[in-house]
Amino acid sequence: MSVSAAPPDKRIEHLLRDLAPQVLGATIRRFRDFGASEDAVQEALIAAAAQWPREGQPDDPRAWLIQVASRRITDHVRSEVARRRREAYVVSLVPPELQLALPADSDEHEEREDDALVLLFMCCHPALSTSSAIALTLRAVGGLTTSEIANAFLVPEATMAQRISRAKQSIKASGVPFQMPTPEDRAQRLGAVLHVLYLIFNEGYTTSSGNELRRSDLSSEAIRLTRLVHALLPEDGEVSGLLALMLLTDARRAARTGPAGELIPLTEQDRALWDAPAITEGVALVSAALSGGSVGTYQLQAAIAAVHDEAPRAEDTDWPQILALYGLLMRMSDNPMVTLNHAIAMAMVHGPAAGLELLKALDADARLAGHHRLDAVRAHLLERAGDREGAIAYYRKAAGRTASIPEQHYLMTQAARLSEAET
Repeated sequence: MSVSAAPPDKRIEHLLRDLAPQVLGATIRRFRDFGASEDAVQEALIAAAAQWPREGQPDDPRAWLIQVASRRITDHVRSEVARRRREAYVVSLVPPELQLALPADSDEHEEREDDALVLLFMCCHPALSTSSAIALTLRAVGGLTTSEIANAFLVPEATMAQRISRAKQSIKASGVPFQMPTPEDRAQRLGAVLHVLYLIFNEGYTTSSGNELRRSDLSSEAIRLTRLVHALLPEDGEVSGLLALMLLTDARRAARTGPAGELIPLTEQDRALWDAPAITEGVALVSAALSGGSVGTYQLQAAIAAVHDEAPRAEDTDWPQILALYGLLMRMSDNPMVTLNHAIAMAMVHGPAAGLELLKALDADARLAGHHRLDAVRAHLLERAGDREGAIAYYRKAAGRTASIPEQHYLMTQAARLSEAET
């Protein structure tokens, strides 16, 4: 196999992240064993990370990874067969069920459905609860760590680790094959699939930890997969709404950080840097979806994003319309983050005291109590209400509760700004 010149390690890292779900999907489709396939693909990724910087990148990286993963799992199966045969020979009996058939190598006419999309639907397995299916898919398709998934679910990391482990065990015990569902089953799994894509996008757009504010590889992959789901189900309003929400949000990406990677809030962003074609596409998608009749949560969130994106300046934002949309969303969703954003909209329309009053209910919500975003919003509203000391305290409190370095720096900068103003 010929190879090209070795690219920088960072490029290889991004390439492997992009290819991992595709390779895992292809391997599972071939071997029908999630656990063994995941182990084999992990070994293939480790081998690539070690070899490619030294020997150069293969012409077809995806095929290389699939081949290596297939060899790993085939070697494992053959070793297991040989072991069982030896044990059977000792007792002079070889049960038929021990004669394991090795899967044939895939030929050039192998089905070329997008393996990441296949894996996405496969992970929303009927043997799993919706929350477990989402957690497993975030691990397999999104490539998120257990800590990142736990943060997305607002649960401890140990709890999430147990949930993912049980999900794998449930799939194995169910005996239901891992395969692309029928159209009927696909419709039943769609809600979980969309939730997965939403969470992957959110983790990519604002990472829960680390030195970078965003992980464009994750948000871009979420958009790519959502486009594929939309191509499958172009008339589904919630699929269109989710794609619109992603496009309208991601359109602001270039304006969200400064030269040093520092966070720039929405009100201070240079809107000339926003992606106008993405905004146009997103607005068209959500407009068509809302005119279709049934309205869902993703469509409403996309409509809110569209109101923000269509305002020429921050002060031109139609906050009464946003507040009304959040009012509708509150009736449809029990998500505490929705309540948090509703409080911000309430403050923008009726003053900070009204927003602070709504935050009181969230203090008793175990899903958000102690979360840095609640402290950050309270700090912002206290600042607007003229309570400088309270704002400083909560900005610092929020900074101490986030694992995102850019968010920490931003929050501490706000606290320092108010402290200097006092003196």
